[in-house]
Amino acid sequence: MAEEKKKGMNTNSNSYTIIYAAIIVVIVAFLLAFVFQALKPAQDANVALDKKKQILYSLNIRNLDDAQAAAKYKEVVTADEVINADGQVTEKGEPGGEKAGFKLNSADAKAGRLALYVCKVDGKVKYVIPVYGMGLWGPISGYIALNGDKATVYGAYFNHESETAGLGAEIKDNLQWQEQFQGKNLFAGGKKNAIALAVKKKSDLKDPTTQVDAVTGATLTSNGVSNMLHDGLTPYLKFFNVE
Repeated sequence: MAEEKKKGMNTNSNSYTIIYAAIIVVIVAFLLAFVFQALKPAQDANVALDKKKQILYSLNIRNLDDAQAAAKYKEVVTADEVINADGQVTEKGEPGGEKAGFKLNSADAKAGRLALYVCKVDGKVKYVIPVYGMGLWGPISGYIALNGDKATVYGAYFNHESETAGLGAEIKDNLQWQEQFQGKNLFAGGKKNAIALAVKKKSDLKDPTTQVDAVTGATLTSNGVSNMLHDGLTPYLKFFNVE
């Protein structure tokens, strides 16, 4: 009787192709997950460092390398507090903080958990407040630094995800435009009952103490910044009125 030939899997069959593809997909998915987990600590550290730099930019502290920025943040930020709409501190934070207000985002702000960075620059108290909004093409954000009077702007920094280069992107790229905010008042007529700080087209500028000239050719993005300032700072009104 003739010896039967051993049969293996038919490499030309559809089932073989499907099984082979499935195995490759599983292997690739595993490798991607492994790489993601391996790189995540470094990615998180880079995101945190970028956030620290943005906070420093709003305090007019720029041109630092990564190590200098990390050290400066620890030096000037005395607490990353969390406050509520009544101006009460719910989490005190800590010097150089990264565990309280620092961890909050736009969703937290909408939920009434407000980040407040208490800082000291050249021996003087400053407050940094994050703001969030929408530009022409996507989310925009920023940090507004206030003097100890809680009524005048010490500095500002704005960021975006996808605004047009040379137009809306100028809110991030144009230092001179950001510097216009320095010395502006949050309120009009000394009354702390409504945010008056705004961005206006040159033809609509009426109060140079509270209004900043819009970015040329980027009306919608400028309007987005103006709305962001109003919506982002209004929840802090009771804090501004606490003496």
